[in-house]
Amino acid sequence: MGYYLFAVIPDAVNKKFKDVELDGEKCKVITVPYKDMAAVAAKAPIKIYEPSRKNAKAHQDAVSNIMKEHTVIPVSFGNIVESEKDVEIFMKQLYPNFKIIFPKIANKFEVGLKLVGKKKWMQEQAQNNPKLKQMQQSIEDKSKASSYYDRLAIGEASKDFVGAIHLQFEKEVFQPLAKIANAAKSNEVVNERMLLNAAFLLEKDKEEEFDLKVNEIYEKWKDHIDFTYTGPWPAYNFIDLKVKAGAT
Repeated sequence: MGYYLFAVIPDAVNKKFKDVELDGEKCKVITVPYKDMAAVAAKAPIKIYEPSRKNAKAHQDAVSNIMKEHTVIPVSFGNIVESEKDVEIFMKQLYPNFKIIFPKIANKFEVGLKLVGKKKWMQEQAQNNPKLKQMQQSIEDKSKASSYYDRLAIGEASKDFVGAIHLQFEKEVFQPLAKIANAAKSNEVVNERMLLNAAFLLEKDKEEEFDLKVNEIYEKWKDHIDFTYTGPWPAYNFIDLKVKAGAT
């Protein structure tokens, strides 16, 4: 049996956590202390674990369970080593990094907020935009051959229109929430209707204030925007280190 790694905690404790099921096999989750920290791992068969939905959920659930009692630096999915000695080598290699990271994330957690404009509302905003409306009418009045450059122009105008909406939500949503958070990150949006893709690092005593602000924003925009508010998570977006077995 090997050691499937879930996380590192800033506490040199010997303890057990809730069992986890990996690839249909129930595995005990334990700590392996190293100096003033500990790795949290499952005693599991040594093999390649496919990132199926079930396995990924089991991994995340295990990390979430550890988070209930400890600050965590998460280890990426599927990392398994052969022995307790290998766990100690892993900890030794990354210990200096962990010593820097833990003070930054102590008593904090991450939440995510994604806003996606509803299709009908986005279409209405575009139809009511004077510049886009005028350009669209110009194209309809011309043949395809003669309106080539007009089509290029309306494409640029559409980008400007979407960019303006994104900027609006950066100002109305991201910035007010960022003021409450310890740190905030506005990630790249994946399509034109996604208006915000943000992560926030929160002090535990700021959770209620932050939730109230999110609810206030939701009440204002719920008829036009789909909200996805997730967490608490480990500080994935605020740790400048991808933690995996074999890292140096």
